[in-house]
Amino acid sequence: MGAELVLGIDIGSTTSKAALVALDGRVVALEEVAHTISRPRPGWAEQDPDAVWWADVVTLCRRLLPPRDGGHVVAAAAAALGPCLVLADAGGRPLRPAILYGIDTRAVAEIAALEKHFGAAAILARCGSPLTTQAVGPKLAWVARREPDVLRATRRLFGASSFLVHRLTGEYVLDHHSASQWVPLYDVHVNAWIDEWVAQSVAGSPLPPLPPLRWPQEAAGVVSAAAAAQTGLPAGIPVAAGTIDSLAEAFGAGVRRPGRLLLAYGTTMFLAEVTTSARPDPRLWSPAGFVAGARNLTAGTATAGALAGWVRDLTGAPDFAALTAAARRVPPGAGGLVVLPYFAGERTPLFDPRARGVIAGLTLAHTSAHVFRAALEGIAFAVRHNLDVMREAGSRPRRLVASDAELKGVLWPQIVSDVTGLEQDVLEAPAVATVGAALLAAIAAGRADLATDWSGAHTVVAPDPGAAAAYDEPYRIYRELYPATREQQHALADVADSTEAPGPPGAQPLH
Repeated sequence: MGAELVLGIDIGSTTSKAALVALDGRVVALEEVAHTISRPRPGWAEQDPDAVWWADVVTLCRRLLPPRDGGHVVAAAAAALGPCLVLADAGGRPLRPAILYGIDTRAVAEIAALEKHFGAAAILARCGSPLTTQAVGPKLAWVARREPDVLRATRRLFGASSFLVHRLTGEYVLDHHSASQWVPLYDVHVNAWIDEWVAQSVAGSPLPPLPPLRWPQEAAGVVSAAAAAQTGLPAGIPVAAGTIDSLAEAFGAGVRRPGRLLLAYGTTMFLAEVTTSARPDPRLWSPAGFVAGARNLTAGTATAGALAGWVRDLTGAPDFAALTAAARRVPPGAGGLVVLPYFAGERTPLFDPRARGVIAGLTLAHTSAHVFRAALEGIAFAVRHNLDVMREAGSRPRRLVASDAELKGVLWPQIVSDVTGLEQDVLEAPAVATVGAALLAAIAAGRADLATDWSGAHTVVAPDPGAAAAYDEPYRIYRELYPATREQQHALADVADSTEAPGPPGAQPLH
């Protein structure tokens, strides 16, 4: 029958990937498809779970299966963007588009109301994370308030990865890590739903039972005959509960102990450290990990690769390689430009959905290369800002483990190391979150354990002392620029909101 393989799936914000991975961590085959985020109104970010997520899974499986080398798949797992909210009927059919993670900022009023009801300090103490646009609880409260008919028809509540588990197996479960980001519904200390807070969060509106909880590497079920017919996967093989893509990426990168911190380069930037000493901080997240009692300290920007792509499209550059080559010739500091990369608001440590992007210091002498480099430097400043806050919370990162940094070649991670003063182990393996999901599948099938490391080879990027010194003054200006312009940013956000077409009061049901 050939070698045993596991299938790892990673559904990201704008790209879906799947890989067949051997039991030594070697990627045998990898496929990728692109998709888009729907933004029907200002502050909204949605996707169709079936037409995007499940359709991508089917496409990727059909490209990969059967394995070309004669191997056979023994388990599967899905990691996906999140935390997201999917409201579905009893058959698991979505009743409206999925509401995405922190880049969807519609529930600002619900955040304020829930904070007032439960108390911000009580939420942080019990849930480990503050109430922000990243949390699912306020999004659920928004549906209860704005789309009550949808909530009344809802019989299943999913995240992105648990929706895919349901499509693959028919099972209704949610992993603990995802659940811990359904603030304020989950207690990170006892790893269970907070029953008395659930009903209060939706003001007594009828809610279906919340999904039973599993750890990401636990088997949630087996591939059903219907899913096998659609995907080509063997019926009856185990499917892991899976999790949010960022945790799968940390797992695939081998970030399992304090001192090593994941830096995931993508549409947004994500930072994660396994920690035993850090304390919950209202400027960060502290979700559950892979086992009871395990915690992560995490942070994330609202833009990263998305901002780089915006500059590419705005300047008409043919590709990232051309922009990167030009930006490499621009000295550190981008000729006196500083960018606040808050083009989609900002997540940690500001938690300000009404923040806006700023390009300060422009002159007629600046070129597209200056702007591109300044954008990369602005993202690096955001990473340094988050690291400063993580240290204040008790984190002690000594080394960064970077994944998917090949998007911009070595320039981007070099800028990050120069700005932060930290070395990076830039992983050479492609699609680290996909490999992490495959490892979850292997554990669920009994072919690996939690100590297994598939992170593979890496390239070391060390800070350049001369460049690092050149960034101190721009970073000081970066830190001063947001509080100095916050009032104006918010006023401009109001202007933009008032000039956008109002659109419908609620999303149209999918079925």
